[in-house]
Amino acid sequence: MSRPEVKIHIEDLVVNYSDGTESLMGITMDIYAHQVNVLFGPSGGGKSTLLRTLNRLNDQADVASQRGRILLDGEDILDPDLDVIALRRRVGIVFAQPVPLPMSIYENIVYGLRLAGVTDRGELDAAVERGLQQAALWDEVSDRLSDSAYALSGGQQQRLCLARSLALQPEIIMLDEPTSGLDPISTFKVEQTLQELKKTYTIVIVPHSVQQAARIADWAAFFLQGELVEWGDGQQIFTTPQDNRTEEYITGRFG
Repeated sequence: MSRPEVKIHIEDLVVNYSDGTESLMGITMDIYAHQVNVLFGPSGGGKSTLLRTLNRLNDQADVASQRGRILLDGEDILDPDLDVIALRRRVGIVFAQPVPLPMSIYENIVYGLRLAGVTDRGELDAAVERGLQQAALWDEVSDRLSDSAYALSGGQQQRLCLARSLALQPEIIMLDEPTSGLDPISTFKVEQTLQELKKTYTIVIVPHSVQQAARIADWAAFFLQGELVEWGDGQQIFTTPQDNRTEEYITGRFG
């Protein structure tokens, strides 16, 4: 696979928490545009820390020190003068547990747009339909947009949270184990959705299993105790890994 356009370049990224733990140790890698970029490995490896660093959610965590560079289209997002709110519109995140807001399906999706000052009903309606279509949920809920989001199933709630992120039209969508609590059918729908979404967006995902990682990865990075062991073409990583630790993890010898 030839290397696509680099969307994010991470260079010598180190993150230390206040309790003395070093979550990320000198990470250097690229996130490629319009690809499914998978971060996988045992829990505690630093994958979620990296996601939170990519849209500055770590600013709200107990981080003692952070150094290195993260270039998004050439701009260092760790610059203290960066507009973090604007960054988070460009880099959306969907967490493992769906967190619908206590309001209607419609209002859940337009929540971020209303915060951004969008009031035009036609624009809001278009964003709702676009977000739900892209999240593969429109056909299931288009006739009940005024219903409470809490009436949706777990799988539907997860796709609703994805649609809420998509309504803001970010450039990058990050997902932290988005199918960990879902049944196989809902998981399949989310995985199918990602293959469509990468045509428009850059996807960064922490999968909930090695099997899922192998199914969806265009590019893959294996993390172990804060270290990036190896990264590269997804098919190559999962068939002929270069590091014994990667092979042992993929084949189930540990983790």
